[in-house]
Amino acid sequence: MKKILILLVVLTLAIFTACSSDSTDSNTSGDNYNRTQLLTNWADNIIIPRYENYQTEVVLLESKTSAFVNSPNQANLEELRTAWLEAYKAYQYVGMFSIGKAESINFNSATNIYPTNQAGIQTNISSASYNFALLSQYDKQGLPAIDYMINGLATTDSEIIDFYVNHVDATKYKQYLTDLVNQLKSNIDAVVTDWNGTYRNTFISSNGNSVSSSTNKMVNSFIKYYEKDLRLGKVGYPCGAFVNDGNKYPEIVEAYFKNDVSKLLLDESIKASQDFFNGKHFNANIEGASLKSYLNFLGTVRDNQNLSTIINNQFVSILNTNSSLDNSYSNQINSDNVKMFELYDALQQNIVYFKLDMMQALHITVDYVDNDGD
Repeated sequence: MKKILILLVVLTLAIFTACSSDSTDSNTSGDNYNRTQLLTNWADNIIIPRYENYQTEVVLLESKTSAFVNSPNQANLEELRTAWLEAYKAYQYVGMFSIGKAESINFNSATNIYPTNQAGIQTNISSASYNFALLSQYDKQGLPAIDYMINGLATTDSEIIDFYVNHVDATKYKQYLTDLVNQLKSNIDAVVTDWNGTYRNTFISSNGNSVSSSTNKMVNSFIKYYEKDLRLGKVGYPCGAFVNDGNKYPEIVEAYFKNDVSKLLLDESIKASQDFFNGKHFNANIEGASLKSYLNFLGTVRDNQNLSTIINNQFVSILNTNSSLDNSYSNQINSDNVKMFELYDALQQNIVYFKLDMMQALHITVDYVDNDGD
């Protein structure tokens, strides 16, 4: 009987220990790399400063929206458009951080789903009844919806302004535009408050190599953003490279109604991605602990060359390929879509390096659904 009791105790302890190791962070990278230093650099020098910069641009956008709504004229429309574009550019630097509050409030979906739902927006305006917190409203809000409201309501600026002056629903148009910007502001305020509150320390303290650790989650978020939002959303879907059925979709490019900044926005997102990979401080020529330094610490090579060098060289190749394209991806797709396919292929190459080489070296498993053949 004693032996049975002892055996039961041992088994219970073994099960408890196994469950504990599965459900909690081990607080070690398993390879002696200082993940605490990595997470601290990400939080203090990259993530929080980038979010705060985007927040600043949204505050300016809010101010310019108020000025335009109070006095809809050409000068105020131009200033509003400038503020919108600056906010859009700043967003390219934070879209990869889908963790913490940004993940829980679906920050990316509420900010940059395109193509925007024009019919749905018009229904919202007419009814004056909408709840931006609903999933069904994601394609009727965010920066693409503002693009439609300030660039796409009509073909001329005077006609666009007229929607806010003489249209039978002019007051509703003003209110919808105001609500769109207010929602952007509410979302980024929530994210910044979270990071500057308790989440920063929570993020840094989760420094192990479990699937729920900060490094593993951040790497997955970064690669998913690069793969799904940059490669597919900005390039693959519009040019038809993803389905490769001979069709092309120039009407679903990013910032379609402005239509001459899709190239610029990809440029910004690639620079933001490369800076994150290299651990570059926001708005400073300083590099801290990073995925690059992590790979170098591990001595990760491919074809007898440092993997970090190969990845950085590919980033340069992507930017060079993009530089030869039309400022408007819509125009590029219609005039010479082969170059868009070349850009897609250049973006795809880093997916291989990220998912097959880097993640294996860091012992990180893909935690998102991947069914597109990569």
